[in-house]
Order: sequence, then C-alpha cells, then structure tokens
Amino acid sequence: MNIEDLTKPQLLLLMLLVNFVTSVATGILTVSLLDQVPPVVTQTVNRIVEHTVQTVVPAQAAAVVKAVPAQAQPTTEDLTVAALAALQSRSVSVFSAKAGTTSPAIATGVYLPKSRAVATIGAALPAQAVIGFSDGSFDDVSLSHATDTVSVYGFADKVALPAAGVPQLVAPDTLKVGETVLALSKDGAALTGIVSKVDGDVVMTTLPPAPKGSAAVDLSGNIIGIANGDGSYESAALVLAALTATSTPSAVSAGS
Repeated sequence: MNIEDLTKPQLLLLMLLVNFVTSVATGILTVSLLDQVPPVVTQTVNRIVEHTVQTVVPAQAAAVVKAVPAQAQPTTEDLTVAALAALQSRSVSVFSAKAGTTSPAIATGVYLPKSRAVATIGAALPAQAVIGFSDGSFDDVSLSHATDTVSVYGFADKVALPAAGVPQLVAPDTLKVGETVLALSKDGAALTGIVSKVDGDVVMTTLPPAPKGSAAVDLSGNIIGIANGDGSYESAALVLAALTATSTPSAVSAGS
C-alpha cells in the first residue's frame, strides 16, 4: 500500500500508532538505563526531591497563618462610650436623712464600690444622709471621713449595694496636659474636654462646669478628680486622703 493513497483519517491513525510505539520504546529504554545507573545517583535524586517537598510545604503553611486577621483594637469612640457608662453607674445624689428623698438633693457624689463609700464636696454636710443611685435605689449612709475639701460617706456592712465597675484613683502627677477627660452634666449629658493644667492637687480642664461633687474620668473610666463646680477638680489624691482620714473636721460635723 502506498502511503500517498491513505486518506486523512487513516494518516491520523497511523500517527497515533507511531507515537504510541515510540512512547513504549522510550519507557523501556529509560527503565533499562535507570537499572544501570549507580545507587549514588539514585540517592542524590531522592534527596533533592525530599528537600524540595519539605521546603514548599512549610512555606504554604506560613502563608495560611499570616492570612488570619488580627483582633480589632477598641477605638476612641468605644473607650469613650464605655467610660461614660461606667461614670453614669457610679454617679449618685446625696439627700438629707431628715428631709428625705422627696426633697432636692443636697449634693452630688461618686460611688466607690471597692471602698463601699461615696465621695463628695460640700460645706456643712449632715452626719446622716441617704444616697440615691443611678438605678433608682436608695441606701442610708453616715459621714465617716473627711478632709478640708473632700467628704466620704460610708455604708453599713450588711447593706447590699448596686454593682458598678471599680475605678482606679489616678494620681495627679501622672496626668498629661492634653489628656482626654469625661464628665456628666447635671441632666446627665456627656461632657468632653482635656486636661489643661495640673497645679498640685487641683486639676484644671476645658470641661464645661459639672455638678459640684461629681467625678471626671479618663478614657479608661478611672477617676481623675471631683468637681469644684467651676471646671476645676480636686485631684484623686485628695479623694484617697479622705478615704484614709482618721477624723472628721468639726466644721463638717456641725452640719448634722
């Protein structure tokens, strides 16, 4: 049969047959040659293959680990909202025990859960009072400690008090000018500002005047001081001094 007489389908089949026979022959030849290769060459090839696999697999694993996103950090807005919520839960009103809670509050104060006490600022405060909490509950207190500026009321040991976050008292020498401070107005509106100056135990801020005896806090919700009512604050160091005072000034006790 003359190859020129073959049709196109027949030529295609002939090419496939030739390729198949060539592939089989190449495989047989390769196996024969590998059988004749020294063992050292075979071991070298195997080591190269193993090293390549070990290198590729860890690289792929590392790429997967890096793809995991880091946990998001709280924003300034998140910190502000949390600090104001904590401040609100610790803001209290002080009522005269004689006049009762239906009369106007005689002072504003800050509840200190760890000390089971309320700190405030005021002149001629009564020895016995009633504390109104932000949740609407009331409890009796007695004037227990005081300095020339800060007065502290204490609760009886058996009284069950509302839950609230425990703040730290920020030392005035750790405050930085420009640091954010937060407070609440008389009607509970949020007040924001910065520390403008620290003069000994008095912290000056750019906050609008807050109720006398109310607290100002930093972005962590920790207390930096108690309001004098004019935008300045008696520092947290004075609050700590009042908590540990051993006597009550007679000028304060006289208001009982």
